[in-house]
Amino acid sequence: MELLRVLLALAGTGAAAGLALLPYVPRVPRQPLAGKVTATTFALDKPFCVFDGYTNATDGVWLAVVFANASAAFRNPASTCDIPPYRRLRAALGYMTLETPAAAYACGSRSAAVLRVGGEAACGAARGPASCNGPLPSPGPYRVKFVALGPRGPTAETLWSEPIALRQARSPGTLERGVAGRGASAALVMASVLAGLGAALAAGLFTAVRARARRPERPLQRRLPAAAGSFARRSYRTHHIPPAAPRPPGACPARAPR
Repeated sequence: MELLRVLLALAGTGAAAGLALLPYVPRVPRQPLAGKVTATTFALDKPFCVFDGYTNATDGVWLAVVFANASAAFRNPASTCDIPPYRRLRAALGYMTLETPAAAYACGSRSAAVLRVGGEAACGAARGPASCNGPLPSPGPYRVKFVALGPRGPTAETLWSEPIALRQARSPGTLERGVAGRGASAALVMASVLAGLGAALAAGLFTAVRARARRPERPLQRRLPAAAGSFARRSYRTHHIPPAAPRPPGACPARAPR
């Protein structure tokens, strides 16, 4: 309800001053896009067809960029001479940039689909024009809106966007602590595994020694290797075998029974 009252109040103020409040909310592109939001920049959909019928072709459409908690206090400039500059962002909590002819956002003029906020690295405290599109100095969050300016001042504006927060870089100390923590955890797991393996090996060795101790001892017997075609015995007796009687001539030798 509070947001609705604010929007109604803004609409009433805009209508009284001849400023058209357009029901368009700027947003970061929904489709996948490399570098859509970085630590110093973010992308926006271009407001195609939004200002048709509310501006002249020569009017300029500007992007207002403010810290999210300062959007309610932002006031549109009366002319291009009063544009809040990029270099005063920290002091004024907002600036305007990316001036574009209104004709470039007409329905029949579809060019590149996105804008890059904070994309001019050459901007600095004492360099570049007042409307320079310099890198954003902090994670924010930020709110943005489009404002059309003509020779007689603002003619139309959009609603404010939802808060847009940039990516935050992690400090080296945080990364080192994270790596150290993961290294310590890995070392602890490895030590636990090795301790378990050592305990299992010791238990197996103890069991084998105990079983060996309980087994009855047997007298050692010396075994001699047997030669091929012979046998070995400790003692044996010899028997006298008389010679075979001579066979009569022409007799066949007796065959052993089968």
